[in-house]
Amino acid sequence: MPKDIEPVNEIERCRPWIEAALEYSGDTHSFEDIVDGIRKGTMQLWPAKKGCIVTEIVVYPRKTYLNIFLAGGELEQILDMDSDVKAWCIAQGCDGAMMSGRIGWTKPLKPLGWKPIQTHFVKEF
Repeated sequence: MPKDIEPVNEIERCRPWIEAALEYSGDTHSFEDIVDGIRKGTMQLWPAKKGCIVTEIVVYPRKTYLNIFLAGGELEQILDMDSDVKAWCIAQGCDGAMMSGRIGWTKPLKPLGWKPIQTHFVKEF
């Protein structure tokens, strides 16, 4: 479960990791958007000593998923958070979790049971 945190201090501590992850997010969010979502409770910050994850619950007509859409910091730290995120996800009634990220995540996530099911293509106008 996301830890009860002092949001301002933890968000600022995690800011470099969040901003680095945002560089790969296709310009969908700014750091300020993430702060706003965390404060409103529509996003969850998972701070750790050497990294962080940002999630949101997405409700589709037939399934509910925890979307892990930002992760930054040391890879081992992020991978170590998988079981805690999974437990919280289940407790929230989610059917599963999904992750948006670079194709490079495929190899380190495979041992944790993650599998790619689609690729996103973007065309901006």
